[in-house]
Amino acid sequence: MNVIELTEKIVKSLVQNPEAVTVKEFESDDENTILIQVMVDSDDMGRVIGKQGRTSNAIRTIVRASSYINDNKKIDINFDNF
Repeated sequence: MNVIELTEKIVKSLVQNPEAVTVKEFESDDENTILIQVMVDSDDMGRVIGKQGRTSNAIRTIVRASSYINDNKKIDINFDNF
């Protein structure tokens, strides 16, 4: 499972409206960095961020650890709503 699929699976398991979740990978200036944009419904944003950002930081930690084991690339994840 790649980091995009892993991120999508984790976020979809947290939200009430999993159909609205989109996860996209963007190019970065550094070839060793992967930029991931996660879009969720505005009603689910609090669930993804969590108190004081703990949930979003946990998601970042899990995905980064997976990347270091498999690809050894740095991961930047941004969460946004629509």
